[in-house]
Amino acid sequence: MKKLIILFLLLSMSSTCLFAQTNTFKLEKRTTFFPGDKTLAQENIKWWYLTVPENWDKPTGKTIKIAVAVLKSTSKNTNSNPVVYIDGGPGSGGVAGIWPWLVHPLRKSSDIVLFDVRGTGNSLPKFCPDLGKTFLEILAKNQNSTQDEQQKTIASIACKQDLLNRGIDINAYNSKSIVKDLNALKIALKYDKWNVYAVSYGTYTAQVYANDFPNDIKSLILDSSISDIAQYYNHNTENYMNSLKKVFSSCENDPKCNKQYPNLENTYFETIEKLEKKPITVKVDNKIIPSGKFTYNAEDFKIAIQQSLYQKRLIEVIPLLITEFNKGNKSTLSSLVAAFSGALGLDYGQYYCVSCNEAVPNNSVSEFNKDALDYKKLKGGLSFYKSDFIVCNKWNLGANKQLLVNDLSNLSALTAPVLVFAGNFDPITPASNGKITAARFKNGFLVNAPISGHTPAFSKLGVQIAAEFVKNPNQRPDAKELESDNKVHFVTDVKINAGISSFAKSLNEFNLLFFGPLFIALVILFVTIFIFCYDLIAKRKDKNQNKFLKYLIVITSLLNFFTIIGLILAVNTTAQDNFYILAFGIFNQFNYLFIMQWVFILFTILSILYFILKIQTISNTSVNATILFSLLVVGIYFEYWGFLF
Repeated sequence: MKKLIILFLLLSMSSTCLFAQTNTFKLEKRTTFFPGDKTLAQENIKWWYLTVPENWDKPTGKTIKIAVAVLKSTSKNTNSNPVVYIDGGPGSGGVAGIWPWLVHPLRKSSDIVLFDVRGTGNSLPKFCPDLGKTFLEILAKNQNSTQDEQQKTIASIACKQDLLNRGIDINAYNSKSIVKDLNALKIALKYDKWNVYAVSYGTYTAQVYANDFPNDIKSLILDSSISDIAQYYNHNTENYMNSLKKVFSSCENDPKCNKQYPNLENTYFETIEKLEKKPITVKVDNKIIPSGKFTYNAEDFKIAIQQSLYQKRLIEVIPLLITEFNKGNKSTLSSLVAAFSGALGLDYGQYYCVSCNEAVPNNSVSEFNKDALDYKKLKGGLSFYKSDFIVCNKWNLGANKQLLVNDLSNLSALTAPVLVFAGNFDPITPASNGKITAARFKNGFLVNAPISGHTPAFSKLGVQIAAEFVKNPNQRPDAKELESDNKVHFVTDVKINAGISSFAKSLNEFNLLFFGPLFIALVILFVTIFIFCYDLIAKRKDKNQNKFLKYLIVITSLLNFFTIIGLILAVNTTAQDNFYILAFGIFNQFNYLFIMQWVFILFTILSILYFILKIQTISNTSVNATILFSLLVVGIYFEYWGFLF
């Protein structure tokens, strides 16, 4: 008995030492990860770096730092009921998306914990943050998918070699390590349990976490879940086409959509044929693509439509997007390149560390190709995803490691409530995944979003459902309103004009230096209207030439103000309905603004010509020249935005 007591004490001491050793990985305070941001400076946010082992199997070895932001609850309730958010990708950090969480309903009663997964965002070491830009430049070239895949592989392996040269253990960046980081973070923040909220690929990480650390979980929210990592790639084409067929069917059954976009399915496949024969090259901002050009081929078109299936508002513009591609409208397609840039915003070094370790090896390129063959008119699957097989084949070359299959067998015993969201149009984690995932848990609740794509929990109704669930996790959430909304409101009757996108971007990125000359011109014209109107109404003695020029200037100035104010209101109205419409134009009801714009240009030219012809007989030539120059400045802005193309 005495020996047993001694043995117990020794084990207790050993356990305490191990805990103390682990507990040395403490939180390090940071001021902010967004220096200069006034909005965040006013919020109650705690910024940290959490130091953890790079390789958890070697706890005394090399360490890394995990970036953490804790948005403190706005409630005065002492129970913080914390929520930790796991972003997707893999390769997406959570801290960069902090802004929607500032006003998320969850924050009313919960601390929101955001963190950048090891190898992403602000976490250290940084991997290959510019690899996505390199991929965009590869996609921008006028070349076939094989050339794209080869160049993508070369760039990816260069990233891997850089990581190895810096002494980074790339095999330590996987879901197992991430969940241990999460457990360490929970302990460091002194939370007993927390609610785990995960989206997309993050749902797989969350399931590994719940399997390995079930006592950490108070509740689990899985939005757009991965139900089987071994089928993530194999049915990629089928998942895409099933979602796209729902768009075709919904448009066909919508009288307005079907009238404006008849035979949408045929138009889609016809566009693939057109782009295979003749790709479309458009001009883009040099800041996005150094060459200033982007060439859309058939593969780019397919992935553009696939990415549009991710969001409810983008689904609404898919018929319009397909039609514009079919027409080869360069002016509108140019503005879409920025969306490609956003889709490639992951930290791809971490993406391949995870994907090539636990996702791609559990799938099969032959199964991927077999799945693609079922859709002959598509002319192959999405090379954007198929290229991962090629990259990972090179990435894992010489690794000599066994196939990694994470154990999820303990999930069926998890007692914590689980809420699963599934979007009907989701092209990457289809709605069928949600049903399978929810059935895996004892207390699983499934919420279907009939007209949503990926991550429906971020919709207006979705955030409310998630907040109610965290507040009362043992109660089935009321999702009737979300689940009963089953009609897609496709965008129709749009006036196509490339200038709208550029104009809206200028308004959104408001730069006083850029708008300075325009504001000065508008002030001059505003004052001119009052002075000239007073002169004309008071019938002061003046030469006929002066009077006529004043009439021209007043009319032209009024046209200018009506047009600019009208455009601002039109952009605002259109954005409130669907922000993505602005990539194409505005609602057709505002078409008169473009007519007014051309009338303004015509009157500006007429005023300048009259001034030149009558300059000898017109009084105050320098004043009138300044006013006319102000009108010209406004016209230059219209031309810059692209309204006059």
